[in-house]
Amino acid sequence: MNTELNNTIKTLKQGGLILYPTDTVWGLGCDATNFAAVEKLFKLKNREDQKTMICLVSDFNMLNYYIEEIPEAAYSVLEYASAPTTIIYDKPLRVTENLIAPDNTLAIRMVKEGFCANLLKRFKKPIVSTSANISGKPTPKSFQEIEDYILKGVDYVVNLERTNKTAKPSSIIRLSNNGEVKVIRK
Repeated sequence: MNTELNNTIKTLKQGGLILYPTDTVWGLGCDATNFAAVEKLFKLKNREDQKTMICLVSDFNMLNYYIEEIPEAAYSVLEYASAPTTIIYDKPLRVTENLIAPDNTLAIRMVKEGFCANLLKRFKKPIVSTSANISGKPTPKSFQEIEDYILKGVDYVVNLERTNKTAKPSSIIRLSNNGEVKVIRK
């Protein structure tokens, strides 16, 4: 796994795109602080700029660094969630502006285990995570379902967990600083 972590981190630091196993589905990713890398990812996915992507973080310290104010409810949600849960936060900080939604929000998921968690801890910055498909097409449920176009469009493909069936995408909850809670995806 060390070789895969080193190769992936090298690619991220060079502004490259990765295809990697997340805590949910196989994901496309890049450095969430790199404008050009995020642009490349939007282009590869054929995705509108207005439709933002999720970022992954390693822990509460990283989350605190990239969000101005974390609603108190987020701590409970993240501590007691039994499945991967993405929260949409107000007022993100220190990520590239092309990741931030027009309403000044950003979706972030904390990853607690596996290759992706190790990658985040070693990279020490948030990583973009979006499903490994062209926008509008079904999310691949396994590595074998990922289209050649996507495989050829990334700079590095992580060589782990290719035979595993992946879980479903994460739940998504919007937690506004004004106390509003909205479930976007169960």
